[in-house]
Amino acid sequence: MHSWIDISPTSDFSMYNFPFGVYKTAEGKYHAASAIGEYVIDLHVLAEAKVFHGVLNLDKTTLAQSTLNSFIAQGKAITNAVRTVLQDVFGADNATLRDNAELRSKALLKQGEVQMVLPIHIPNYTDFYSSREHATNVGIMFRDPANALLPNWLHLPVGYHGRASSIVVSGTEIHRPKGQTKADDADKPSFGPCRLLDFELEMAFVVGKETKLGESVSTAHAEEHIFGMMLFNDWSARDIQKWEYVPLGPFLAKNFGSTVSPWIVTIEALAPFKVDGPVQEPEVLPYLKYEGHKNYDINLQVDIVPENGQGKTVCQSNFKYMYWNMSQQLAHHTVNGCNIQVGDMYASGTISGPTPDSFGSMLEISWQGKKPVAMPDGSERRFIQDGDTVVITGHADKAGIRVGFGECKGKILPAI
Repeated sequence: MHSWIDISPTSDFSMYNFPFGVYKTAEGKYHAASAIGEYVIDLHVLAEAKVFHGVLNLDKTTLAQSTLNSFIAQGKAITNAVRTVLQDVFGADNATLRDNAELRSKALLKQGEVQMVLPIHIPNYTDFYSSREHATNVGIMFRDPANALLPNWLHLPVGYHGRASSIVVSGTEIHRPKGQTKADDADKPSFGPCRLLDFELEMAFVVGKETKLGESVSTAHAEEHIFGMMLFNDWSARDIQKWEYVPLGPFLAKNFGSTVSPWIVTIEALAPFKVDGPVQEPEVLPYLKYEGHKNYDINLQVDIVPENGQGKTVCQSNFKYMYWNMSQQLAHHTVNGCNIQVGDMYASGTISGPTPDSFGSMLEISWQGKKPVAMPDGSERRFIQDGDTVVITGHADKAGIRVGFGECKGKILPAI
């Protein structure tokens, strides 16, 4: 597909993408948006100009709200139709916007001049632990290397319910958390700022279709309930977590903040990049079995950028490595009758690959701080320092089709 817009071959926002987000206008209003090349597309402006008049039952008031929840809740028949219209309107031979300078000036805004906001209200958030490589690395570090995985890990997608209110959009600064920690040689814990602050490279999917209490979602129908995906950084306070996580798991070590990219890339835009997942042995229970390709070949990268310094790429991984896929995660989450809501967010867990350059956290990259990373300015990183900005990027690329997610970045400020 070709456009009358000049789109770089390395742009995340090609004619094959058209993600959804929300931006804040200069007048302080909120409008639903999409993206192409270097531009943000104001969907409300296009709706007012009757560009979407052929999308039956589209409620255009949902394009002038602070979140996408109401828009998404209209269903895929409508959201996919809007995306199809955008592909048509920005096609090389379509004059609707191309030859209307006044409408074009209102509907197309430079991305660098627009304030993107968190695009959804998140009723519930669940974090999974679905990378076998990551779980194995952690098990080797903290348990018996010969039995790195806990007995349940190969039988179910391990997860826990996290804090939705502290999920923030890319560009939001995060203060270093405080809490209790306990040194191995200490008799009692102490209180203070986290010393071992880490990022976790993750992706998240967003629910687009709700269920009622008591209903379950099968792996065969899971993608009908998945609207799209986002980049996700699950900031982690490793020293706080080590002391608090027994017996109920992470608490203060995780709930101080998680960062997401501002764009939701639809599951339909990612369809060309479906691939086989890892072989699952032992055989999973029937409700976790699935047919077809359920993993996605998405290249992921993490950079650490010191304040006023040159950044360094510390991780290059891929979403295809995940042992438990999204359909299995949603099937397991709902098999007991747990209801899901539009806007619910489900994070993958740290995405680590098979080699050290693909490890998805500083805990693994520096191997508990024993292998520091040399930075371009001569400093070293074992974990994240105050002033550092962590930038996660991701894209899928196949046969000339490129679909990306933009940036997911956050800067760490000193503890308050």
